[in-house]
Amino acid sequence: MAPTINYSTLKPAYNIKAKRTFTVVRKYSFIFTLVVALAGQFEPKLGLLVIPIMIGLLIASFFKGRYWCGNICSHGSYYDSLLLPFSRNSKIPKFMQWTALSLIVLAWFGFRMGSGLMHAAESYGTANFWDKTGVVFVNAYMMVVIVGTTLSLLFSPRMWCNVCPMGLMQKMSHYAGKKAKVTRSTEEKVTISDENQCHKCAKCARVCPMQLTPYNSFNDKNQLDSNNCIKCSTCVGNCPAGILTFSNENTAQFITKHVKKEAGENRQRYITKVHRITALKEDVKEFIFQLPDEAITFKAGQFILVKIQDEPEMFRAFSVSHYDEANKRIGVTVKKAPNGYGSEILFNDFKEDMTVVLEGPLGDEIVIDEKSKKAIFVGGGIGITPFVPLVEDAIKREQIEEVKLIYGVNKESELIYIDKFKALAKEHAKFDFIPVIAFDDNWQGEKGFVTNVLEKLDLRDNTIYMCGPKPMIDASLSTLNKLGVDDKTIRYESA
Repeated sequence: MAPTINYSTLKPAYNIKAKRTFTVVRKYSFIFTLVVALAGQFEPKLGLLVIPIMIGLLIASFFKGRYWCGNICSHGSYYDSLLLPFSRNSKIPKFMQWTALSLIVLAWFGFRMGSGLMHAAESYGTANFWDKTGVVFVNAYMMVVIVGTTLSLLFSPRMWCNVCPMGLMQKMSHYAGKKAKVTRSTEEKVTISDENQCHKCAKCARVCPMQLTPYNSFNDKNQLDSNNCIKCSTCVGNCPAGILTFSNENTAQFITKHVKKEAGENRQRYITKVHRITALKEDVKEFIFQLPDEAITFKAGQFILVKIQDEPEMFRAFSVSHYDEANKRIGVTVKKAPNGYGSEILFNDFKEDMTVVLEGPLGDEIVIDEKSKKAIFVGGGIGITPFVPLVEDAIKREQIEEVKLIYGVNKESELIYIDKFKALAKEHAKFDFIPVIAFDDNWQGEKGFVTNVLEKLDLRDNTIYMCGPKPMIDASLSTLNKLGVDDKTIRYESA
């Protein structure tokens, strides 16, 4: 019987400590919490500053949901700015997400604060009234600091936010805003431009402070309709596909209607078997999958998604490095990343003859333009993988007169597929292969970076396709800009 991945037993570190403080307010508003909670012990009137805060967040939530929580809240800033680096950042227990628990906490805080305010009211008209009123809010802030800090360090930074009384009151205010039909134009939600282009990598879920799962929770309007979303934009900033935005309902409809859909139009799900696993280097493996009988519409330069986890369902995107149409096989080449969530699973748990789910193909960033007559391919590190089928495709195309492949790595020992590229260059006069090594004194060929090679070439009338690590892409774009290359002739994706 063929082995199958037991996805439920794969438990690498899941939640990511991504940057969440994108603005000055989000980075430093924690000062307000500490001033009220600590300095308020000596000057209770500081607690009175909380009253306009409460009014402000209730008004904001009426129009925008829990926007305050993710962008202005001083407690949230305290958790994200100060405590995140020290938190275990583990899974938030399910019971902490129960509405019943939030109601109990709200009732308890309401009783405590109500009793305190009633006691303060007895001093109305005296010099102590404002001190006694302020101390009610000071004590509330101190309690949140103590409890929130404990929960943050032991579990997750935003764990308190699941039961925060003001968070629940914002939900109530937001519900009223929805009933009043004002939120359609005022509330911005996480919006996906095209679900067919989603990598299902769960990066949005892994960085979410509230541990939501946006990528499998979008409604029929392509929006995340969750009243637990705090509108922090962390998922938007970390989406590797770049297809998430914060938009109101009207804008979302415009985006989904006008987005370019070609990149994901042929996406399908395939139940495959691992045909072969080949170790190209100690930290690089090639995985070849046997496709089922149904046809796959693949273009050189596209990528596929490999399922690595079941609950929640999660895939990893890899450029296709092997495609055998006759035998219905497709392959990817993977470099093992230190503590890499996906590569660890592929290297340790994938076996030959194992059943694996694939989705795709996707992407058109570096698919060859039908109008290209000359092509320059630039690959860096593991970013060389899509150029294996791309070079073969370019050589077959009659309209392409000249093809150059610049392949940059740090050391000669890191080169992969070099024999294949050399053989193609020897066999086809229109293909020129230029490996370049950055840090290897024994290397006899081109030395330096891919940018050094680009500076030597005649780039006129060429379409340039690049894939590699972001620093290489950024440096190459800068060099090409200085050389006066038209942006319209440059296509790239990061590896």
